[in-house]
Amino acid sequence: MSRIVKMPISAQSAETLALAALGFILTDDDRLMAFLGATGLGADEIRTRAGDADFLAGVMDFLLADEALLLAFTEDQVIAPDLPLRLRRYLPGGAHMEF
Repeated sequence: MSRIVKMPISAQSAETLALAALGFILTDDDRLMAFLGATGLGADEIRTRAGDADFLAGVMDFLLADEALLLAFTEDQVIAPDLPLRLRRYLPGGAHMEF
């Protein structure tokens, strides 16, 4: 079994993990279609918005809204299942989130 990767709890780690989550979403057509449907974005808009902290917060919200997706992502990234929620607090709108 792989060791769980640890990340510092910071805004930079939150953005890094959100970008990893975006990459994870983009690698599967079903996940991508669900994401596009939930956000109302077009596929071409993702690239231009990928560096936007508000967009990254939305990526994390999408991930956190689906437990199966969240667990698949955390297993893929070899991270603790609670890490995305803990880091979400460091992106826009996340200060109110509890873990």
